[in-house]
Amino acid sequence: MQDYRSVRIVFMGTPAFAVASLDALVQAGCTVVGVITAPDKPAGRGLQLQPSPVKEYALAHSIPLLQPIKLKDPSFLEALDQWKADLQVVVAFRMLPEVVWNRPRLGTINLHGSMLPAYRGAAPINWAIIDGNTETGVTTFLLQHEIDTGAILEKKSIPIGPDETAGELHDKMKEIGASLLVETVKNWIEQKIVPIPQSNINFDSKVLRHAPKLSRETGLIDWQQSAAAIHNLVRGLSPAPCAYTTLHGKLLKIIGTKPHMNNRNLRPGQVDTDGRSYLFFGCGDGSIEVLFLQLEGKKRMAVSEFLKGYRFEEGQ
Repeated sequence: MQDYRSVRIVFMGTPAFAVASLDALVQAGCTVVGVITAPDKPAGRGLQLQPSPVKEYALAHSIPLLQPIKLKDPSFLEALDQWKADLQVVVAFRMLPEVVWNRPRLGTINLHGSMLPAYRGAAPINWAIIDGNTETGVTTFLLQHEIDTGAILEKKSIPIGPDETAGELHDKMKEIGASLLVETVKNWIEQKIVPIPQSNINFDSKVLRHAPKLSRETGLIDWQQSAAAIHNLVRGLSPAPCAYTTLHGKLLKIIGTKPHMNNRNLRPGQVDTDGRSYLFFGCGDGSIEVLFLQLEGKKRMAVSEFLKGYRFEEGQ
């Protein structure tokens, strides 16, 4: 049986979510011979080029690094081959062409933030909350042609609290996912896992939801919806990009809410406030209390602070 520490691993990832997995592999004694991440991008007021969190980790730990623009570029593939990888691990990177994922002898393992086959796509954490689920999970699987469809290696379920935000679930999931990934890598190398094709999994097609990339339209609040649905949308898009409505032509981001079944005799979208401490909006089946918000051009603040500088008209 091969020792997992002797296997040469190339890691691919970009955001902070991926750093937890990379660090877990390093701490477990895995031999990470190289890291692939996105090119530096301009950010901040000065639009200075900023490295990805994964790049920062690789540099801090003296791990060789590649930042290809095109993954089919012959010069990149040649550089990748120099690392002589036995296994590739992908966490929150980008879609890989077959010429990349099919290169190492042990294949390419991906960590995904859902219980596949549910919530395939770019934003599984957000959509699981938006849809009002009480449970999600993380899955490790082998890459193949269609995105997020490869044979499953291991899974771990994660509960979702009734008021948990996407940001909170993200932070919890990245640690649980990192632990599962290390376990999977070890078991895969030691031939203790039999991959399960997703087509073999008994899953109700009616609830086989997808997780497409978030768009601007995703965050627009429809006040005709139920208070629960709006609350789920708000927390599913918090802390960013945020659910939103408009107020006198300005964008109003709604960051924290509490649903109420009493309708306070409010029409959908109608405001109820004492001008000091509370702010309610009418919904399709009740009302929703706004706790934190951000008006266009202003900072994020609690409702009590916001109301010090803004006055609603009666019946607005």
